[in-house]
Amino acid sequence: QVQLVESGGGLVQAGGSLRLSCAASGSISSFNAMGWYRQAPGKERELVATITSGGSSNYVDSVKGRFTISRDNAKNTVYLQMNSLKFEDTAVYYCNYMCGLSFRSFWGQGTQVTVSS
Repeated sequence: QVQLVESGGGLVQAGGSLRLSCAASGSISSFNAMGWYRQAPGKERELVATITSGGSSNYVDSVKGRFTISRDNAKNTVYLQMNSLKFEDTAVYYCNYMCGLSFRSFWGQGTQVTVSS
């Protein structure tokens, strides 16, 4: 089992910045991917960004150039730096961990990000 604890959400004006953090604990594999997904009201959950334990990252087109995902493998923590936030970035952001061996996936409880226009 893997437990994920997220922090850093909140209310920000359009154009502002927020930094999300997600700390993983439990049965952490050396080969894994961690990432952020989001779900806005009435919409399906979508991938925002992911990063592997080797450092390869991937972003949804709508956040490229504005969001940066990073990780600290020693702390089993992934970060999402969100700059130039837009109203449409408003959503509950969920941290995800996927084991690179078993492909088991775990989710955090979610953290609300609200961008006021």
